[in-house]
Amino acid sequence: MSKVKVSAISYLNTVPFIYGLQNSSIMSKIDITFDVPSTCAKRLQNNTADIGIVPVAIIPSLPEYHIISNFCIGSTGKVRTVALFSNSNIDKIKTVYLDNDSRTSALLVQILAHKYWKITAEFKSLDALWYDEENAGFMLIGDKAFEAEKRFKYSFDLSDEWHKFKKMPFVFAAWTANKKLDEDFLCEFNAALAFGINNIPKAIEMQNNGIDKKTAIEYFEKNISFEFDSLKRQGLTEFWNLALEEIKHDRVR
Repeated sequence: MSKVKVSAISYLNTVPFIYGLQNSSIMSKIDITFDVPSTCAKRLQNNTADIGIVPVAIIPSLPEYHIISNFCIGSTGKVRTVALFSNSNIDKIKTVYLDNDSRTSALLVQILAHKYWKITAEFKSLDALWYDEENAGFMLIGDKAFEAEKRFKYSFDLSDEWHKFKKMPFVFAAWTANKKLDEDFLCEFNAALAFGINNIPKAIEMQNNGIDKKTAIEYFEKNISFEFDSLKRQGLTEFWNLALEEIKHDRVR
């Protein structure tokens, strides 16, 4: 039987998942690649991967999709690694530069700008950071956000802002397949993910992304929520509805 192709995100928040997969018998049944979220999404879209932990914004656009796990990358408050950074307060921001790594986060910041912050801003693709640009915000995701915390005067945590807006948790990425897969395989796959989540301290020991152990532990304890429960599913449905409205009004960068 051919191996199942898996695309995983190469950020700190997936370290427990990777640890679980790599320390399970499931490794003999999968070929795994490590990608940024946007590439993970493209692999599922062009069928070069069978499973990916993909930004949730792209899931409805897949010709066929199956969310295959009760685990996700989510947050019930501050997530820390998805934020809008600026040297101006939110009401002064006129231009927002969007990190190209995640469609979900780009859509989320646009939804918040239009419906919660009530600001009119021009959205542009982020190619470089101009720290001295006035009235500009920089939407950054993943491990790069840890460094950005030290460089900007203001940080608007997008998960926290969503929670203030909707009183719901947020789901950034979900394990998704683009075809039906064998149920026994999926049970084994999910057991491996659970093993990783139950061994986060060991998983942190294996990560080599330059983030210190104390920061990593604090991040998993305070910012990331892995359970894809009913409240997160409600939050995801609400996000999808608002994202569709943004697309219909042609406001999406």
